[in-house]
Amino acid sequence: MAGLLFIPAWTLDYWRAWTFLAVYFGCSLAITLYLMVRDPKLLQRRMSAGPTAEKEATQKIIMFFTSLGFIGLLIVPALDHRFAWSVVPSYIALAADVLVVLGFVAIFFVLKENTFSSATIELAPNQKVISTGPYALVRHPMYAGALVMLFGMPIALGSWWGLLVLVPMMPALIWRLLDEEKFLASKLPGYASYQHQVRFRLIPLIW
Repeated sequence: MAGLLFIPAWTLDYWRAWTFLAVYFGCSLAITLYLMVRDPKLLQRRMSAGPTAEKEATQKIIMFFTSLGFIGLLIVPALDHRFAWSVVPSYIALAADVLVVLGFVAIFFVLKENTFSSATIELAPNQKVISTGPYALVRHPMYAGALVMLFGMPIALGSWWGLLVLVPMMPALIWRLLDEEKFLASKLPGYASYQHQVRFRLIPLIW
């Protein structure tokens, strides 16, 4: 991630990137240490991610484009910094770092509530439907937290243009979400009933 930021920016004098990396890896490390102590099996499941880890061809394609989008969320702001395409005030960039933290906090509560939340679409042995905590609000709270984090990333890196990368990412994320629901409804007992119980997929009262 540091290379994807500092090489396109062609400078190390990029305090927004340093701040973002500190926030991102600080949050990642905190969650990793928590899982090492409290739920090592979940940590092991979370370690296998990305296009090559998926079992279904559809998900391999989705994760390929999603991974490209994540890379774009780093490279475009770095190029923006280098060529000064847009200007983001420092206080807004720092506020966006707070959004990144809030996204991680949401993801943490999902992992705390659901020990079956694998990084790939699969069923774990003895998996059951989780309908408590954040899952009582929306059916995919981890995606909701991730979207908050992804929205904050380019702004935290000082780029308005970086937000455009989210436009092609959204269809891929929604496709993954819908495909995951189809998989769980057919494979996980009780999930179809949960879909009727919790109506909203991603944003309460909206969708």
